[in-house]
Amino acid sequence: MIRMTIQGKTVSIFPGEKPGSPAIYLNTVSGEERQIWAELQKFPLPDFSLITIAELDWNRDLVPWDHPPIFKNGPACTGGADNYLDLLTNDILPAAETTLPGPPCWRGLAGYSLAGLFALYALYGTDVFSRAASVSGSLWFPGIKEYLTSRNAKRLPDCLYFSLGDKESKTRNPVLKAVRENTEALYAYYQGKGIHTVFQLNAGNHYDHAAQRTATGIAWLLAQ
Repeated sequence: MIRMTIQGKTVSIFPGEKPGSPAIYLNTVSGEERQIWAELQKFPLPDFSLITIAELDWNRDLVPWDHPPIFKNGPACTGGADNYLDLLTNDILPAAETTLPGPPCWRGLAGYSLAGLFALYALYGTDVFSRAASVSGSLWFPGIKEYLTSRNAKRLPDCLYFSLGDKESKTRNPVLKAVRENTEALYAYYQGKGIHTVFQLNAGNHYDHAAQRTATGIAWLLAQ
């Protein structure tokens, strides 16, 4: 593993062995990269590189616009996803790829929770990613379904992976309640555009088996 710091973000690179192998970018929490890498070793996968980014301000870097707290005494969302996407594509990506055996044949973007929301949103701001995995994605975020379905992505993705815990929408919180309905609506929308898309429903709530679910989503992208 190679580690670097770029504008306060910790970038961890697990380089592939062959030139031209695909690269998966993953926004994650600090310290989880090794666990996810270990989970990925359980799958029969082609050669690939994994680039993880941590030390994120989740309620700023990964959300597209401002929104008040959804929990009492919780943090507000201060939309900074466009700024972070600029940092990711113009600074982090080229620096990380200097450590790889060669330029990747394609790039995927994956993330859990708000990072899963960002994985979809990013497709509308850049054309460098051709596959995305929104794992237990925060697609309850007000306005995101309407945003994604009323605009064109910068490039039509080759494939998309969605997953959700079957208990995630079973909540009294009126905002979070929409997560399954929105996820299923977006899954159907992208399928209708002819994009190879899958939606996997997992047992449990939002916090169950995050590393395993993330690895499963990444493995699916690599298997297509």
